[in-house]
Amino acid sequence: MVNKRKESLRRNVFASSVLASLLLVGSTEGFICESDRVRCPTTNGVHSTSRLAMSAIAKKSEKFRPNPVVVSAEAERLSHSDTTLKLTPSYELFQMLSEDEGGEIPDKTSGNALRDGKILKAGQQDKLEGLKLSAFKGCGGSVKIETLPDPFKMVEKELQPFSDSIKELVSTDQPILSMAAKHFFEKRHGKRFRPTIVQLVAKAVAAAAPEQISSQGHDASDAKLGWEWSGASKVEVEGGVVTPENHQGSEVWRRQAQLGQIVEMIHVASLIHDDVLDEAETRRGGEAVHKLYSNKVAVLAGDYLLARASVLLARLENTAVVQIMANALESLVAGEIMQLKAPAESLLEMETYLRKSYYKTASLICYACRSAALLGGHAYGSTVATACEEFGYHLGLAYQIQDDILDFTAAASVLGKPALADMDLGLSTAPILYAAQENKHLEPLVMRRFKKKGDKETALKALYASDTAMDKAKNLAGFHAQRAIDALIRLPQSEPRDALIRLTHAVITRKK
Repeated sequence: MVNKRKESLRRNVFASSVLASLLLVGSTEGFICESDRVRCPTTNGVHSTSRLAMSAIAKKSEKFRPNPVVVSAEAERLSHSDTTLKLTPSYELFQMLSEDEGGEIPDKTSGNALRDGKILKAGQQDKLEGLKLSAFKGCGGSVKIETLPDPFKMVEKELQPFSDSIKELVSTDQPILSMAAKHFFEKRHGKRFRPTIVQLVAKAVAAAAPEQISSQGHDASDAKLGWEWSGASKVEVEGGVVTPENHQGSEVWRRQAQLGQIVEMIHVASLIHDDVLDEAETRRGGEAVHKLYSNKVAVLAGDYLLARASVLLARLENTAVVQIMANALESLVAGEIMQLKAPAESLLEMETYLRKSYYKTASLICYACRSAALLGGHAYGSTVATACEEFGYHLGLAYQIQDDILDFTAAASVLGKPALADMDLGLSTAPILYAAQENKHLEPLVMRRFKKKGDKETALKALYASDTAMDKAKNLAGFHAQRAIDALIRLPQSEPRDALIRLTHAVITRKK
């Protein structure tokens, strides 16, 4: 009877999450096999043609790669026009694994074609050109990271009223629902990691002038170039272009700041729903919402936050940003589906783990970063917007991998959540997967999700006895952190950009 109730609860949370995502979704192309072909302008006016398909890279490899499908491809095609964004998942645009681990360089397509590091910095000196994280203390080097601006101090004053303003945005006439929805914003401020990223990216892209790339005699703003060169918000500032001088306090700045609030609402809603699904006791060092109130109230509070986020998102008055952030929300749902329903044979694949990490963590960050660029007046296919999404993608994966490492190395009192929580849920993360590559007797345990008595203890013993598993996991986090830095370096040098580099360093050197 208890198991039936748990399964019923899981279905209800999934249903409410999918329903909430439909409030936002204008397209779900992140999960379909798209057969249409698009033409993508490049810097020299030559067009490159590429299929926007989840199967594009899979054709190179025979590896098993499960794709969580929410909506059929046919239904998706019916919802598109010539001007709607045809998004490709970030893991099809940017590399997941190093070549040493079998990683492949993705084909060029509309979301990743423009990645020339010289385009945005013509005639400008960049003192950090070619920067390697390994030069800094904590990553193997001797340089102090404090030589770069502090990311949190840079936006501290702007984020100080964050909790109060976001509490006002989620207020409701229903007292219990209101208290549950405000819980994280009132009691546990958390790291404000995502709003900090959005705010810094917004400042960093203000230092880059929007590109005027021509192709076949057309300006980049010409609608004939297609959806790749759409998406930029109409900028109403002095001079018509956002600069570091006119950005602060402008309408562009206000909308980008509101995007940060929206991202945090979506993130908190996903935490509330996840805690119900996982039957978690604590979150951010305090009691989980469903423990304070009830499962029903928690699910409704999460739904309410998603509904409010969708309303505020629409008020940004940029349909491209709505579509991009809708895909981020849909990715969160797909990540839960993938986590619960992935076939046993896929659980040993590092790429399956990284895809799930993308859906559940990196997608919200990278889509928020690209959206911040669009709100700043940059087109979807621009070098600036591409660099922002690539940075967010790699930063999000580095963050999640480091989180999974800490699950084995930090105490619950430090993490603010139960240690070894993933193994309790039957999930294998990077450290365990590397240990399983070394110790084949762990493979059946991983495939059956540690369900038999003694499975977890056996896996942990093998992990802690391994001389390489944890180091390989740290190297994987380092790989993604360095790729995040490489993407940032394509932007013109500025204090906000350099603060994001320091933030990236903090992600892979943190202890909680």
